[in-house]
Amino acid sequence: MPTRRDILKWFGTAAASGMLVGLMPHMATAGMLSSPYVSKRPPVGKRKFVSAAVERQLATVKSAIGDPKLAWMFENCYPNTLDTTVELGTLDGKPDTFIITGDIDAMWLRDSSAQVVPYIPLAKNDPALQRLFRGLIRRQARCIRIDPYANAFMPDPHAPPLIWAQHDSTDMKPGVGERKWEIDSLCYPIRMAHAYWLATADTEPFDDDWRTAMRLVLQTFREQQRKHDHGPYHFQRTSEVPTETQFLDGYGNPTRPNGMIHSMFRPSDDACLYPLFVPANLFAVVSLRQLAQMTRAIHHDDAFASDCEALAHEVEQAVQRDGRMHDADGRAYWAYEIDGFGNQLFMDDANAPGLLSLPYLGCCDREDPAYRHTRDLVWSARNPYFFKGRAAEGIGGPHEGLRMIWPMSIMMYAQTSDDQTQIRQCLTWLRDTDAGTGFMHEAFDQDDPSRFTRGWFAWANTLFGELIVDVYRKHPELLRG
Repeated sequence: MPTRRDILKWFGTAAASGMLVGLMPHMATAGMLSSPYVSKRPPVGKRKFVSAAVERQLATVKSAIGDPKLAWMFENCYPNTLDTTVELGTLDGKPDTFIITGDIDAMWLRDSSAQVVPYIPLAKNDPALQRLFRGLIRRQARCIRIDPYANAFMPDPHAPPLIWAQHDSTDMKPGVGERKWEIDSLCYPIRMAHAYWLATADTEPFDDDWRTAMRLVLQTFREQQRKHDHGPYHFQRTSEVPTETQFLDGYGNPTRPNGMIHSMFRPSDDACLYPLFVPANLFAVVSLRQLAQMTRAIHHDDAFASDCEALAHEVEQAVQRDGRMHDADGRAYWAYEIDGFGNQLFMDDANAPGLLSLPYLGCCDREDPAYRHTRDLVWSARNPYFFKGRAAEGIGGPHEGLRMIWPMSIMMYAQTSDDQTQIRQCLTWLRDTDAGTGFMHEAFDQDDPSRFTRGWFAWANTLFGELIVDVYRKHPELLRG
């Protein structure tokens, strides 16, 4: 049986060779026209979703980019989620939005949230975007009510799980695509909902079903503090790849409970070595406080809001106490994973939440001394998954192995910098490692960008678009050159 990695690597190779024409409408023009910078967006009539506000933003920012290739890549990438991954419908008579990752026909709670966050600032004056967000908030709440421990869901609740998940040893529920417990799967929908609410003041999607889902979020976080037992979640998979399964009957390596939330998998969908995953716990603190703010303002539910704040405080105290390491000079920096017994792992993975992305997710200030030191260390040989080659430098992870740089890490490095030299270098690396496709990929070889995985990865595309818009607002002179 092919593994998830086998399937995704085939997609990357197929995209590079043009085999996905027809499967991926935005690739249909690849190599067919003489100009190297012809738009690779689907024709207007074949786009999954169209936003007038996004189109205006696209035109404005593109016109300010002096580099023709960078402008072309922005045009292809920024609207890619809307162009190719959105399915609108109705659910119980209300708007429903299902968003796939790209080359996988399933919805990850993390990816579907992250894919649309860059459009939130435009939603207030665009009814079409508001309809999209209302539907997605409802769909995600429905998914959480199905199973708060699942990371991915199928469009049809009667569909079988994803092919690589069909024989997993876990408590599989109908409609679940994959059941890897990751803290961030519950944080990202809160982050998106909170940002949408702040931007639009729209409270329509936050109904009783959503409130039920949010209570399950709090319940699940408390269960996975594992104060009294290991909780209900377990997961094992038969695989040649060790990071696809979990230790000790699927409950993970031993821990000493300390108030932090246990996570069995990282946002890369790879297994945690130590279950107390520091970046996701910091993310959970932010998400719980955002949930408390919404609960008080929208539902006037002080009791639930106080419960969220109490857990946030408890987790924050624990991770601040146990989640830091110190160098020979006594300077503090964040660990990646810990076990509560005093064992700490330092590394970083390109996915978010990771150590590099902490300020991007609101977990700390980018000028915080511990973060600054952490950032320097993860972008160095101190991080075993930092790679530096002829094509670029950046962070990868176990998911695609050694030498494979994730463009997302380069985007996060730029997003967490005010140094124009750093940002300019990141834009150059991103521009020059697309293998001529005009899109971002999951990962590419440090010396040969034509060796890449996932030719249709909407989160990376939209994140690239978000970075360009951010540079346009803060450092427009970098785009004019």
